[in-house]
Amino acid sequence: MSEIQARISTSFQAQGLMDMLGATLELVDAGEVQIALPFSKQLSQQHGYVHAGAITSIVDSACGYAALTKAPAGFEVVTAEFKINFLRPAMGDRFLAIGKVLNAGRLLTVCTGEVRAYMGAGLEYKVVAIMQATIVNVAR
Repeated sequence: MSEIQARISTSFQAQGLMDMLGATLELVDAGEVQIALPFSKQLSQQHGYVHAGAITSIVDSACGYAALTKAPAGFEVVTAEFKINFLRPAMGDRFLAIGKVLNAGRLLTVCTGEVRAYMGAGLEYKVVAIMQATIVNVAR
């Protein structure tokens, strides 16, 4: 495991929210991070779909960690802003948030994210949400 993968894994394990949601870190690569979330009734809203807050949380974290893969040495990252669009109800057995870096600058990184919903064990999915995020590099 590379140094950045280990750093992101350690940081992810320290996030109480990701643990509470049942989210897992699935992929760490240069400029891309993927976070999985299994369906849980505890994360549902009144209609039985996964709540927008849970979906937003995993894709925000995926974008933030993707930005961290491109951050200069000695820096951490925080989200400055994001815009999320929900394309359809979050119905599925499992969800995958994919964060990707579009542009990494010295202080700001712009990322895009999407959340895919999967039913059963198949590989077919529907995109339930998309995000654009601005992440700030902050000195440790």
